[in-house]
Amino acid sequence: MTGEPGGSGFSRRQLLLGGAAAAGAASVLGGQAIGGALAGAAVAPGAATTASVAHSAAARETAVGEAVVPFHGARQAGIETPPQAHARFIALDLVPEVDAAAIRRMLRVLSDDAARITQGRAPLADTEPELALMPARLTVTFGFGPGLVERAGGTAPAWLRPLPAFGIDRLRPEFGGGDLLVHLGADDPVSVAHAARMLLKDSRSFASVRWSQQGFRRAAGAEASGSTMRNLFGQLDGTVNPAPGTADFDELVWHTGDPDWLAGGTSMVLRRIAMDLDGWDRVDRPGREASVGRKLGSGAPLTGEREHDEPDFAALTPVGFPVIGDFSHLRRSRGEVPGERIFRRGYNYDESPADGEVSDAGLLFASYQADIDRQFVPIQRRLDELDLLNEWTTPIGSAVFAIPPGCAEGGYVGETLV
Repeated sequence: MTGEPGGSGFSRRQLLLGGAAAAGAASVLGGQAIGGALAGAAVAPGAATTASVAHSAAARETAVGEAVVPFHGARQAGIETPPQAHARFIALDLVPEVDAAAIRRMLRVLSDDAARITQGRAPLADTEPELALMPARLTVTFGFGPGLVERAGGTAPAWLRPLPAFGIDRLRPEFGGGDLLVHLGADDPVSVAHAARMLLKDSRSFASVRWSQQGFRRAAGAEASGSTMRNLFGQLDGTVNPAPGTADFDELVWHTGDPDWLAGGTSMVLRRIAMDLDGWDRVDRPGREASVGRKLGSGAPLTGEREHDEPDFAALTPVGFPVIGDFSHLRRSRGEVPGERIFRRGYNYDESPADGEVSDAGLLFASYQADIDRQFVPIQRRLDELDLLNEWTTPIGSAVFAIPPGCAEGGYVGETLV
């Protein structure tokens, strides 16, 4: 038969592939012919209006999928960006032979493909390019662990190391450490999954996956933009957050000074916090609100009416006890030192429970600040010493990364380091 070894014709495989391609082309051409015939046909009165309405409705239906967040800029996207509905944090370990030159090549490839896929364009080696067409506000944010900075020949900031040991921690090694962080966020889980696969394919010659953690918030459009998220305890999580784009935010979040390569970047602490939902179920509502220091419904402090009311820590009950207890999460997280604040982006997680349990759920707590030692650690020490919420929450994962500045078109994230 022609097409077999030594033959001069098509093989059966080529014939099948060629036939499939021909069939696809015929389908496209046929569709164009039909479309052309319809375009030339007479249109009944009112049909144009109906078509316009249908087109507008379709545009509204796909608005979430088509939304784009710029990749290039002085700062990386995914920090000031309003949090998306889905997130995935992936930590990679560099393979032993990777040096500074290899790190440079890896970051160039990763940045190029991240720039493409966040804009709804398929990476160059994408074998499923259709999955890249609806980015749904996809962002890709890269972070560096101390190991990567050392291999690149750079100077690490003093805070780029594991956090101090806290008494409440029950850390598990599968949720800590890492040389390179890839943080993906989007309003569609398919966008996150496809981007993760593309970037992991890019990096497989340079690094291996150490851990991967997925989280979620309310679906896009489920609540008003700018609403504070609710964690799985039902409480509003992140009321006291600096507003992106303000001078307050810039001072608290963006790095200045040494090392120079991090100027315009920030730091990130990722804490995986297991939440005992089964135990929380057994606490009555007044007990829950006392432990948090806020009303669960509105998020208002126990001394206020609205979420953003300033708490009155001096207010007393009729019998002389503080309305907001010293043991409450609100009181313990509030510092007296100016600038001792952070910017947080939280995501819920919900995994398959162990036998005999109802849930295995919690919070992926991502904290951004200019200096971890000065801002994050003092807050965590107070919570470690006395926070009633510790009865139902346990940190089981902890990782620290430096988030470098962004890059201009044609550049790559990390070029200030390597």
